[in-house]
Amino acid sequence: MSGSNKSLLVLPGDGIGPEVMREVRRVIAWMESRRAVTFAITEGLVGGAAIDAEGHPCPDATVRAAKSVDAVLFGSVGGPKWDSLPFDQRPELGILRLRKELGLFANLRPAVVLDPLVDASSLKPDVVRGLDIMIVRESTGGIYFGEPRGIHTDAAGKRTGTDTEVYSEEEIARVARVAFDLARKRRNKVTSCEKANVMQSGRLWRAVVSEVHKAEYADVELEHMYADNAAMQLCSRPKQFDVILASNLFGDVLSDLAAALTGSLGMLPSATLGAVQPDGRRHALYEPIHGSAPDIAGKGVANPSAQILSFAMLLRWSFGMEEEARLVEQAVERVLAGGLRTADIMAPGTARVGTTVLGEAVVRELDKLAA
Repeated sequence: MSGSNKSLLVLPGDGIGPEVMREVRRVIAWMESRRAVTFAITEGLVGGAAIDAEGHPCPDATVRAAKSVDAVLFGSVGGPKWDSLPFDQRPELGILRLRKELGLFANLRPAVVLDPLVDASSLKPDVVRGLDIMIVRESTGGIYFGEPRGIHTDAAGKRTGTDTEVYSEEEIARVARVAFDLARKRRNKVTSCEKANVMQSGRLWRAVVSEVHKAEYADVELEHMYADNAAMQLCSRPKQFDVILASNLFGDVLSDLAAALTGSLGMLPSATLGAVQPDGRRHALYEPIHGSAPDIAGKGVANPSAQILSFAMLLRWSFGMEEEARLVEQAVERVLAGGLRTADIMAPGTARVGTTVLGEAVVRELDKLAA
């Protein structure tokens, strides 16, 4: 693979974000030295780090930088230091602004059980062995963005909290197409999850997904499932699913539940994609599913695997570097198979190591794979 000036914005963020991002930079350096590809990297501020430096969780400069690059690699945001800030100033709003400003409407969250981690799941090995699910979560609409919202106090001094679930048919149709396109490359099945039995937005969701399916994707198997039933099914028969399609709220919940089946949030990456533009490019942001983990930040014990695997997704989705993406994924799996583990995925007979040692081990495995 050859190429040059593939531009990246790196946003380490808060908590363990800078620690795990350092290990990705090792992998990037390996790519540059061994695969004849050059990455033009800019580093920026987001979350609590941006609040401390600029007074805003996602400064305008960060947004401008994100719009100018080929892809954004995101760490994590938040922590107790900023918990007392008003809602509209919290670190977590940094990622929401980036999604909205860049039009990142389709969040892809794979839930894959690697062979070395079958016993790390809370479910029986035969239930999760070989599990490979892709969750497609709509990420710029729904209850996280709908209006009206807020906490209001009435004349009697009683408070009411309001959030509004709003979806247009255009928002539903475009994310449905992403799910159907993915299914065609996998096992050709989409399970669309909503609450059409009790929510008007759910009724529209089901109707629009059905219309898109009939008009454009009749070759793909489609099933509709209430989101609460999907949660139960994920815990009992998860391998029945291929691609799960869901709204912002339900996708958030179901993807975290699916992540738990794999044994650790520290293992799972994600991609959030925008629409394909006329020049063929699309805005995209890649991040691990885990949070900032302030309880272990600075201790050098965080699992960098999800951040490294997010970079693998970046290679695949933004740069079409399928071979390199597979190399990174194989290197991570081989390290785990060799018995090196961070604290979150420890098992009998394995060796506990820290963030840096695991990252170095991934690079060594890349050397072996590329030899």
